[in-house]
Amino acid sequence: MKSALPKKGNLMEDQLSTAGVGFLGMLIIGVIAGWIAEKVTASDHGLLTNLLVGIAGSFVGGWLASLLNIQFAGWLGNLLVAAVGAVLVLWLWRFATAHRTAL
Repeated sequence: MKSALPKKGNLMEDQLSTAGVGFLGMLIIGVIAGWIAEKVTASDHGLLTNLLVGIAGSFVGGWLASLLNIQFAGWLGNLLVAAVGAVLVLWLWRFATAHRTAL
């Protein structure tokens, strides 16, 4: 009789291929993605702003990835998608505020 449980690989493989990262994982990924976006866009934010930008970026990046039919999973996949989304969020924020202050 075959087992219904999936075959276990090594721990590193399991961590990198896990589709769900959980609430704490989402917070960690949000902070890191926000920090990456902060560095890419040459911004200067605090930890809370990085978290908020990273979480918003994960929604934007996830939506964009699904729109383009790009599949991602695990910590690295979620981090990459969140970081790309966070960069887009900061870019859009700068674009919107630059035009508002120019008026």
